[in-house]
Amino acid sequence: MGSAGLARLQGLFAVYKPPGLKWLHLRDTVEMQLLKGLNARKPPAPKQRIRFLLCPVEGSEKKELTLTATSVPTLTDHPLVCGPAFSSLKIGVGHRLDVQSSGVFVLGVGQGCKLLTDLYDAHLTKDYTVRGLLGKATDNFQEDGRLVEKTTYDHVTREKLERILSVIQGSHQKALVMYSSLDLQSQEAYEMAVRGMIRPMDKSPMLISGIRCLHFSPPEFLLEVQCMHETQQQLRKLVHEIGLELKTSAICSQVRRTRDGLFTLDDALLRTQWDLHSIQAAIQAVAPRVAAELEKNMRPQLGTQPLPSPGWPSGSKDLGSALGLESCVGH
Repeated sequence: MGSAGLARLQGLFAVYKPPGLKWLHLRDTVEMQLLKGLNARKPPAPKQRIRFLLCPVEGSEKKELTLTATSVPTLTDHPLVCGPAFSSLKIGVGHRLDVQSSGVFVLGVGQGCKLLTDLYDAHLTKDYTVRGLLGKATDNFQEDGRLVEKTTYDHVTREKLERILSVIQGSHQKALVMYSSLDLQSQEAYEMAVRGMIRPMDKSPMLISGIRCLHFSPPEFLLEVQCMHETQQQLRKLVHEIGLELKTSAICSQVRRTRDGLFTLDDALLRTQWDLHSIQAAIQAVAPRVAAELEKNMRPQLGTQPLPSPGWPSGSKDLGSALGLESCVGH
């Protein structure tokens, strides 16, 4: 089971990181649980070898000794002699979450560490739910920070909030096109925009591809943010800036990642499931989706050269329509 179990651990899986837990401690806990499962197997029967031992001669009254060929176990491979079969595992982490944040956290074991790099280079988007509180401002944009000011928020309505969110989404989508290095006059650029495949070619600032209000009950509001190249602190700062745009102040009370690329909350293992069997099953279940996603994203991106297309309405305005930028103008 040891080597066979290790073979089934080659790949990616996701766990649910609770708030207040450091990502490094989470990784070490998962490694410890996997090693415990791999080493829990019943050791095989020890090999036998022939040794010549002094034994009394049967029927001799003088207690004479003679050398007798005897089969004895070889203890060089016994766990009490050589230690556990597995003492460490190669476990990599995907996009990190800070201590206060929670949600989907992707890990890779063995060959899965290379897959983590491939997914990172694919620049996949991530989804967050971000909870804000109106009327307060702190030095770190969180509830546990030092209070800087208190403001009124009676004038804030959901319509005003959604108008600000529309402007934010429009400006970030324009930046997304700029960092994607695509030719706006090409048919491929338009088709990629329609399929939502436009992504930056390299590292970029935080880019928001979608943001909307899920719940508004002053002073609380809940946002859903689809973004890439973000940090959780940048999302908290975004809540602060939204408060300023609304002529008030706001702090962030919760950041929760609900999707990391192709991994969703349904794929994330809870703390009680961080064991060898559950992780092996999770890796095997998600492997086909990982392969399909990498195959789709590793294809060379087209659209760097304009292509003739009969009847194709070329122009950056049409690409802007595909991205939904025109609806943000004037808000």
